[in-house]
Amino acid sequence: MCVVAFAQGIHPRWRLVLAGNRDEFHGRPTAPLERWPDSGVIAGRDLQSGGTWVGLGTRGRVAVVTNVRDGYAQPHAGPSRGALPTAFLAGSMDAAGTTDDLLASADAYAPFNLMLADAAGSWHLGNHPRQREPLAAGVHGISNGRLDAPWPKTRHLTTALQAWVEADSDDLQALWDALADEHGAADAELPDTGVGIELERRLSPAFIRGETYGTRASTIIAVDHDGRGFIHERRFGPNGVFAGETVVRNGE
Repeated sequence: MCVVAFAQGIHPRWRLVLAGNRDEFHGRPTAPLERWPDSGVIAGRDLQSGGTWVGLGTRGRVAVVTNVRDGYAQPHAGPSRGALPTAFLAGSMDAAGTTDDLLASADAYAPFNLMLADAAGSWHLGNHPRQREPLAAGVHGISNGRLDAPWPKTRHLTTALQAWVEADSDDLQALWDALADEHGAADAELPDTGVGIELERRLSPAFIRGETYGTRASTIIAVDHDGRGFIHERRFGPNGVFAGETVVRNGE
């Protein structure tokens, strides 16, 4: 997932609200959102490596991982980053304990940002740079840089989520619209991640439309103060063609 915003502890109904897009090669095999029979995790599944990018677990536990874009990084042959959210969602350790436990082995993975949330709060763990921290109440955003880096698409999505929270509405359309935004950023606003200006431009919108690479899924998660909630996924194929949607509630 390449851009995600989440509101922690500031909505009157929802303890946590998350909205994000997963960008990936269209040829990478992926199972749509479902409840995994082996663990009860509710998520899509990466069929190439077996993990997930975002999901909802029991008692309203939420996890999301993004890669960190670094055109200068060396090829990596370690474990899949998709195992990081899966371990939390399927496990029994809380978010604070899981991030603490993972800190020692974080460098074994390719660069990542991981956000874990449970009833006690939310935690961020990253390895590029290496950091672990609790998240204050408010709206936060991650793309493929550090937590809350002011990348244009991250700013736009967090602004949209902040406005949605303040409107106190159950209508998700404003969030779907923000996730579907295809406006590119001005060159002066683009980050320099070592991939060249042309690719920086192509990757700058929240929603990326391409034949071989692009936005594969848009996801919204909401969890209330009793741990009940839902995860809603919209899927897209090559060139951004809509390919279906699924909603699963964690109380069903």
